[in-house]
Amino acid sequence: MRSAVRPILVALALLGQVQAGGAQQGLSVADLNRGSVVSPILTIDSERLFLESEFGQRVAAEVEAKGTALAAENRKIEADLEAEEKQLTEVRATMDAEEFRTLANEFDEKVQQIRQVQATKGRALTTLLDQEREVFLGAAGPVLERLMRETDAAVILELRSVFVSSSAIEITDDAIARINETLGSGSD
Repeated sequence: MRSAVRPILVALALLGQVQAGGAQQGLSVADLNRGSVVSPILTIDSERLFLESEFGQRVAAEVEAKGTALAAENRKIEADLEAEEKQLTEVRATMDAEEFRTLANEFDEKVQQIRQVQATKGRALTTLLDQEREVFLGAAGPVLERLMRETDAAVILELRSVFVSSSAIEITDDAIARINETLGSGSD
């Protein structure tokens, strides 16, 4: 508990210095409300940064298209397996029990193998999304560092990790615009 409180206290202390510094620079409460806070701390919504950027939108569209194709493939496989199961049920009456048990076991093994293959394909989509997000964050890093230097900030914190902050230090929209200028959709 104590270790969780310390970063908050440090952030509050820094904000206190920023507000005190702002008062020394002649900033008023009206200036703060207009977003002219000078702060060594900025916040960003990294999920929005990814999803609303051209890069993230491209990745989301690609993953969605592949997911839709996989779902269609799964429906086709399911229909084929249901037909095969129905056929197996229909021939059951014409076979001896041992012969039918062999066919039923083979069918069950086939179903299990197909499930494993399809589950692997589903996990591959999740892996693709994670890999693309990593590529995005690596490429976005220098853009965010430039934005940080330009605003004389020392750190950018994840918005969801901050208990309370001024909306004036939230830079997600600016970061999205800069990343779109720099990376575009990232399809190159």
